[in-house]
Amino acid sequence: MTGAAGPDAVVLDLDGVLVDSEEAWDQARRELVAERGGQWKDEATHAMLGMSSPEWSAYVRDELGVDMTPQDISDAVVERLVAGYRRGLPLLPGAVDAVRALAERWPLGLASSSNRPVIALVLEESGLDAVIRARVSSEEVARGKPAPDVYVEAARRLGVEPARCVAVEDSNNGLRSAAAAGMAVVAVPMRAFPPAADALALAAVVVEGIAAVTPDVVEAAFLRSVESRG
Repeated sequence: MTGAAGPDAVVLDLDGVLVDSEEAWDQARRELVAERGGQWKDEATHAMLGMSSPEWSAYVRDELGVDMTPQDISDAVVERLVAGYRRGLPLLPGAVDAVRALAERWPLGLASSSNRPVIALVLEESGLDAVIRARVSSEEVARGKPAPDVYVEAARRLGVEPARCVAVEDSNNGLRSAAAAGMAVVAVPMRAFPPAADALALAAVVVEGIAAVTPDVVEAAFLRSVESRG
């Protein structure tokens, strides 16, 4: 049971938290841009981290010069990504056990920038669909990360206030999104795409990977966040 001293729910990101997928997304987009005669930009990878599907597919069209509709761009990239996942799901070490341990203590939600079919595949293949009570893709809300919409909606579906939740995030936009929603944040920084110092500073606790996100870490993050609010 949770009480006033602890959180009421935990909301997880997907990419970079449960699955080692940021590089897979990046590669799928790069391949499409190259095949369609677009021009990749150095800043594109970081710019698209955390964007919703409508946002990043529009970015690929408008900024990278791919002459396709945003929906067709999204579909083509997701097709590549899903094919790779079906060959082998890149779960991060300890992800399944860590999530199951958290689920024994709190209701769990998922707030992801991934498309809904990608979320469904990862949860089904990992068996975590049995313990994630609410899943939200930023496709389903008005604004992607760093706006708070996807986290606010996850809390709503769980029936709790965002300020009573702990979020687990890895990226610049994700950390900012969860913090903007009013959640306490546990950061699990990506090695390939480490967050900026100002984004990382929004976290109450920083740990090395999802396997280190124990119930004790979640409790500590929530308490530190409450104390910082005064």
